[in-house]
Amino acid sequence: MLSLNLTHIKLKGSLTEYQDKINRITDMIATKKGPGGDFLGWDQWPANYDKKEFQLIQEVAKGIRKNFQVLVVCAIGGSYLGARAVIEGIKGLYPKKDKELEIIYMGQTFSPTYTQQILDYLEGKTFAINVISKSGTTTETSIAFRLLKSLLEKKVGAAAAKNAIFATTDKEKGALRSLATQEGYVTFNLPDDIGGRYSVLTAVGLLPIAAAGINIQALMQGAKEAMQTYSNNHIESNLAIQYAIARHQLYQDKSVEMFVTYEPQFAMISEWLKQLFAESEGKENKGLLPGSVSFTTDLHSVGQFIQDGSPILFETVLYVKKPSLDLSVPLSINDADGLNYLAGRPLSYVNEKAYLGTLQAHVEEGQVPVILLTIDQMDAQHLGHLLYFFMKACAYSGYLLGINPFNQPGVEIYKRNMFRLLGKKGY
Repeated sequence: MLSLNLTHIKLKGSLTEYQDKINRITDMIATKKGPGGDFLGWDQWPANYDKKEFQLIQEVAKGIRKNFQVLVVCAIGGSYLGARAVIEGIKGLYPKKDKELEIIYMGQTFSPTYTQQILDYLEGKTFAINVISKSGTTTETSIAFRLLKSLLEKKVGAAAAKNAIFATTDKEKGALRSLATQEGYVTFNLPDDIGGRYSVLTAVGLLPIAAAGINIQALMQGAKEAMQTYSNNHIESNLAIQYAIARHQLYQDKSVEMFVTYEPQFAMISEWLKQLFAESEGKENKGLLPGSVSFTTDLHSVGQFIQDGSPILFETVLYVKKPSLDLSVPLSINDADGLNYLAGRPLSYVNEKAYLGTLQAHVEEGQVPVILLTIDQMDAQHLGHLLYFFMKACAYSGYLLGINPFNQPGVEIYKRNMFRLLGKKGY
């Protein structure tokens, strides 16, 4: 399902030297007695998720696909990144549009241009809204939802609009929960013990993913397999622990982890990873700065820095062996571009050789440490496994740093300043 190659980094001693620390962390996760233990609900979620709600998600998603052209996911941060990562990672950036539900995203930015262009686009579409917010007061999402709701009511009327709005929020309290109850929206729960960046396998991610036509049963099965695989404290066999230790060792000399993919459709997986690790570990003046590149595109820009620039980073390469689609290089009669030596070769073959050539260049000439993560293909089951792998590794990695991997105190500072500048009462 997933393989991890650490031969291209210089480990300082044996991974098993961490066994005592790993034993303590494993116990903290199991007993939920470590820092942030109240937000470890994701750890056993692939086995303990609400089966009744899961069935409702599938039924509602089917209705959305049948009755609407567009689903607008109105959310920010972990409330939309996970779903978008899965949808684009599996469906690609340009899926066939014939009778396919289109998923677009709003509520993750204050950009007036982006917002107005989406509203203009929706004027000619039948659309539903999935608004996602635990509190219902996240400013970016709340403004976007107000605009979307207003447009929807203008198009179809207030009564019909209620049947096209689906809310994912706190099960008992908050502004969105109150509004959903008042208006009669179909509502899904955001578990109290799962934070946003760990929520992709809850209704937060599952409703948009299912609406996109992806098999969420396979996604959860892959996550459950990963949960069972990485539940032990055996360093020799637990790849999530191995990855966490490798990151911790590299952190002694490096300050940046560069996530690398070789398919543009995986860019949002990298964005999800950046939030997962940055928000989990970037505190108390600690943590690796996560970055991302898409090769071979970025080999013609950032690749120069990676190869010859300041030695501040290591790479974590996510390589998928089998692409979703493939095609071959055609034969040209005059061979003006000199590419006939590749005629008949699949483009996946060219991409693979670019990957291997880049790996050699960065490791041997550039002296860049590279962690390799490889999966056979990017389908729902493999991606469910991969998502859980990273969440588990992030928990271990954060605890190895000696911080709480499940809070984000720094996020609130900009909000206070923004509210004061906007003139919000109490700031």
